[in-house]
Amino acid sequence: MGKLPDNLRKFTDESVWTFAKTYPKTWPHEYIVKDRVDEELFVELVRHIRVYGYIGKFYRRDITYFEDRDKVYWTMGAPIEETTIVNRCTKEQTYEYRLAHNDLSK
Repeated sequence: MGKLPDNLRKFTDESVWTFAKTYPKTWPHEYIVKDRVDEELFVELVRHIRVYGYIGKFYRRDITYFEDRDKVYWTMGAPIEETTIVNRCTKEQTYEYRLAHNDLSK
């Protein structure tokens, strides 16, 4: 587990994250959209997740996650130039955490 560099931590702290309305009770998370934030910092965040993150699961799908403080960040794996969304949730809301704690029934 790493940590976000100061400029990316500031970016994630100051960005306006939107609560995802899809699956709010089963998989609560929030996201930012590339065209609504600083594009250079968005791309830098995506690269950071992909380079320094770890491969985890969401059911059968492999996802690259990056954990910083109490948040876990991920994208859906499209090439960087096509990535438009970065997601995040608390560690307790990740699939792997909930699977390990028998908490997938929500």
